Amino acid sequence: MYVVATPLGNRQDMTLRALAVLRAVDLVACEDKRHSQRLFDSHGLTPHTYALHEHNEQEGATRIIERLTQGQHVAFVSDAGTPAVSDPGARLVARVQEAGFPVIPVPGPCAAIAALSASGLNTARFQFVGFLPSKSSARRSALEDLRGLDAALVFYEAPHRVRECIEDLAAVLETTREVVVCRELTKMFEQIVRMPLADAPAWIAADPNHERGEFVILVGARPATEGIPPEAQRVLKILLPEVPLKLAAKLTAEITGASKNALYDYGLSLKA
Repeated sequence: MYVVATPLGNRQDMTLRALAVLRAVDLVACEDKRHSQRLFDSHGLTPHTYALHEHNEQEGATRIIERLTQGQHVAFVSDAGTPAVSDPGARLVARVQEAGFPVIPVPGPCAAIAALSASGLNTARFQFVGFLPSKSSARRSALEDLRGLDAALVFYEAPHRVRECIEDLAAVLETTREVVVCRELTKMFEQIVRMPLADAPAWIAADPNHERGEFVILVGARPATEGIPPEAQRVLKILLPEVPLKLAAKLTAEITGASKNALYDYGLSLKA
C-alpha cells in the first residue's frame, strides 16, 4: 500500500512519483472521493476509487487488506497534504502493517513543513501539536503543558476557532515570543505574517479576512530569559554596552552564578 501526499491547494505541487503511483495502482482509497476526483481530473488520472475516512477507517482497512491479499496494489490519499498527519490514515497504516503488507510513503506536500520553511523562526527543534482542544479551558491547559518546551510549536487551526486560539496563545505563552500565522498555504489568498505574540490578537481582529481559510500557526521557542534570574539579567544589561557579548556573559556568570550559555543566548536576543 502506498501512502501518497497530495497538494495543499496548488495542483502543480503534485509530484511526478505520486502521479506515476496513482496511475499504476489497482485502487485509490480517498478521504473524500468527490474532492480527490477534481485533482485526478486535472492530471488526467482515472483510478478506481474507494471512500475511506475517519468514520469508516476500521471497516475500510478490512476492505483494503482484502484487496492486498488478492495481490492488488492500493494507494491512500487524504483531502490535502500528507495522510495520517492530523488526517485519517494512521489506523489504516497500522492495520495493513499488522496484516503483513508493506506500507510505502510517497512524500510530498505537508502544511506543517511548508509553514516552518517560510517562517524565519529557529526550527532546529520543533514540536508538532496539530489541532488543540476546541474548548478554551482545555486549550489553555494543553498550552500550559507545552509552555516549558524549548522548541518552536506548530499548530493547525480551523477558521471558526482561530481568533480564540490566538487569544489563548497570547494569554498562556510569553507574549515576547514570535508567532507566524500562515493562512491558505499554496492557495490564491496565501498569507504568511510574522509578529510578536502580543500583537497577534489585534492583528486577527483587524480584518475579517484574517479569519478565513485553513491555518498553520507557529510559535517560536520560549524566550532566553527562562531560567535566568532577574539579577543576572540586570547585570548583563549593564555590561553589554561596555564590553563584547561573550565577555559580558562570562562576567555576568561569574558575578551571579547564572548559566553562561543562557546569558549569551539572552544577550543575542537583546541585541536583536
